This record gives sequence, C-alpha cells and structure tokens, in this order.
Amino acid sequence: MQRRDFMKTAGGAALFAAGLGLGMDSAAQRATKPNIIYVLADDLGYGDLGCYGQEVIKTPCIDRMAAEGLKFTEHYAGSTVCAPSRACLLTGKHTGHVHVRGNGDITLRPSPKDITVAERLQAAGYHTAMIGKASVGCNGVPPELPNEKGFDYFFGYLNHVDAHHYFPERLYRNGEEIAYPDNELHEGTHYSHDLFYEDVMRYLDEHQEGPFFLHWSMQIPHASLYAPEEWKAMYRSQFEEEPVVQRHYRSEPEPRTTFAAMVSRMDWEVGQLLDKLKELGIAENTLVIFTSDNGAMHEGGHDRFFFDSSGPLRGGKRDLYEGGIRVPHIAWWPGTVTPGTETAHTSAFWDFKATACDLADTAMPEKTDGISFLPTLCGRADAQDEHEYLYWEFHEQGGKRALRFGNWKAVQLSMSQRPFEPIELYDLDTDLAEENDLAAEHPDIVAQAEALFAEARTRCDIEQFNFPV
Repeated sequence: MQRRDFMKTAGGAALFAAGLGLGMDSAAQRATKPNIIYVLADDLGYGDLGCYGQEVIKTPCIDRMAAEGLKFTEHYAGSTVCAPSRACLLTGKHTGHVHVRGNGDITLRPSPKDITVAERLQAAGYHTAMIGKASVGCNGVPPELPNEKGFDYFFGYLNHVDAHHYFPERLYRNGEEIAYPDNELHEGTHYSHDLFYEDVMRYLDEHQEGPFFLHWSMQIPHASLYAPEEWKAMYRSQFEEEPVVQRHYRSEPEPRTTFAAMVSRMDWEVGQLLDKLKELGIAENTLVIFTSDNGAMHEGGHDRFFFDSSGPLRGGKRDLYEGGIRVPHIAWWPGTVTPGTETAHTSAFWDFKATACDLADTAMPEKTDGISFLPTLCGRADAQDEHEYLYWEFHEQGGKRALRFGNWKAVQLSMSQRPFEPIELYDLDTDLAEENDLAAEHPDIVAQAEALFAEARTRCDIEQFNFPV
C-alpha cells in the first residue's frame, strides 16, 4: 500500500500525524519531511547481535535500539554478497531484475536505466549523502558515480577490495581523491571507521534542519580483522585463540577477540548516532534503519560457528539458505514506531525504495519489486501489503537460486549442470534450519516454485550459468 493510499484509509492520516507528534492541521501544513538514515553493516550475521540471540558479543546500543524500536524477524538482504545486495537496496529490484547481480566490475547504469532511491529523494527535496563503502558498484567505480546516482555528498571507498582494509591509502570525497600517505592498508594513522564516524557526526550537525537521507555504509565486521586496542581489551583472555596468517586480509594473533571487538565498536557507533539525533532534537523526525548487507562471513580468519553468527539459520555468506540472506533489521523512530515491538512481516532490501518514497510522499513511476513497509512501521499490520514471493539468484559456486513464498523456501543449486539439480523445499514454519527437504512429499509445491522461478527473472549482462528465462 502506497503512503498516499495509506493516508486515505480510516484513521491513516491521523495515525501518521500522531506518530509525528503533530495535530492534523499542523501535519497537513508541515513542510519538513522525515529524515531517513539507513545504516548498513558489512557481513554481520543474523545471530551476531544480543537482540537476535547473541550471548557472548556485547551489543548494548543496538539492543537498546531494538527495545526502543521495531525488530523485524523475517527481513532479507538483496543478495548473499555485497554489490548485488546493495544494488537491490538502491534500485528497489531483486536479483532477477537488477543490473548488478554479482561482485565484480559492473556498476549501476545512468538513469533512467537504474534510478536509485537517492535520486528519488533528491528530487523530493532531500539532501542525500553516502558515507563509507560506495553501494553503486563493487570494483572499478568511477569517482563521480556516487554523485551521479543521486548522492549530493559522498565520502568513502570506491573499490570494495580497497574497503577490505581499515587503513586506506586513499578515499574519495565528491569525486576528489584524498590521500593518506601514512597508511599501509593494515596499519597507519587514519583508521577508516574513525574517519567515517566523524564525518557522519559532522554531516548531522550541518544538515539537522533536514530533510536528509543518509546512507551510512559501514565496513564492519568485514573479513579483514582489525579493532582498536580499547575494544579488544573488552574481550581479551576470554577465548582460546589460534593466530591466523593471511595474505590479502590482515593477519591477526587474536581473531576471536578482534571479531567481537569489531562488532562492539560498530554497536557503539550506532549508539552514538542515536544519541546525536536526540541531542540535536531531531530524533522524532528521523527514521533510522539498521541492517546488514548479507549473512555471516566465514573468511579472513573469522569462524562464524564459534560465535554462532548465523543463530538458528543454516549457512552464511554466499549461501542462499536462510543464514546467507536473512539479516537483522531494526527500525527506530521515536514517537512513530512503537517501542519494544517485533514483526514477522516478510520484507527485503528492495522494499526500502518504496518505503522511502512513501515517507517523502514522492512518486516512483519506474517498475519496482518492492512493497512499502510504512504501514508496519506505523503499527498498521492490517494495512500492510504482502509479497507473493521473494527471489534471489547468485552467479558463483556453480550458480544457485532461491524463493521464499509463504512459509515455503525453495533452493536450487548447481545451475551450471545439465540437467539442473532438483529443487529443494523447506517449510520454514516448522524447519527454520532447513534440515528436512520436503520436495518429494509436495510435488505440487515444487511445481509452483518452478513456475515462480521462470517468472521471476530477466536476462542480464553477467550471465554465467544456464538460468532459464
């Protein structure tokens, strides 16, 4: 349901106005639209936060965010790796339709081929910013592309391989290179998360009048293991450690201590963000979403099994089982989102564009796979439209694809083989860990999945396997 339609429902406008702390008259006249902040962690697993079941790593700030906000239990990333997941987020399309379907040199295309949520919000009067990893591609991103894709301000990494390291030799601000000659990838004097955190705080000071859209695109807790000493000290001597020696990523003598410290540092940054909004007096006019770009990693020396980073889910990054794509997702908006609530509404990254456009009350004439979850944010589950299905495809590891439709999950692997591997079928209501393949017992549901697979995609420029159209 679109925002304008939701506002026409019985009590819809009154509920939205009340959520903003306004009377109907002032709501109708208000010129300022809600600010939107989207915080995206990198490779954070479904089970890495206390509010999602983590028992060892301390995340008090994000746990408080959930206690003061709305926790989604069935939210999905755009993909199981970085670049396509972020492309889905920005364009409102799933990986059967989005142009960027894998990591590599491919980027978002000029509009009108790929119109981002930032472009739509920019046209609606928002100042737009992206700080951290560029979400408009993966490798080979031209310096001017973040600005061309709708961000008035960009500061961060263009190349995601460079973003594997926390002491950058260079970053980019609005197309201009900034050199850090004292940095050497794994060591140096300028820690990237300090730089980004300070830039976020400065941005909020300068744009507190709003409306603004800020995409804080974090590196933490991606595979190269590094954390400042004060954060490692929180966990030192709690774990048995086996040093890891890496070539591309950072070698680390205390990998478990360091990973836990990275997550806690990230948690502190989120807490500082929420406190800043309260300090500036704009918290009640700002929606903050926190989530992760895909499931838990198992690389760079991190062992996702040690911390139970996927929680009750099967798999992790690069899998299309739940552990690879179901991610934490918390919405915080004092005065609008009911504190301490939880929703099982099935949603995905490609819903964010529709939701943001509804919040800005701006049109989105281009096709989208997304459905606005504004009614869910406002506590109106009765007004919330639902997806017929969610779809993913992944062009690595032999090619694979998956569907979520109702309580059913269909997964198909080894798409490079002929004939195709059979479709696996799981009932997520009774088998969240996807341990019992029920395909043989439900041929009718498998046939439904086959039809949806055929419907869900168009061909793209990076076809590697025999995905049928």
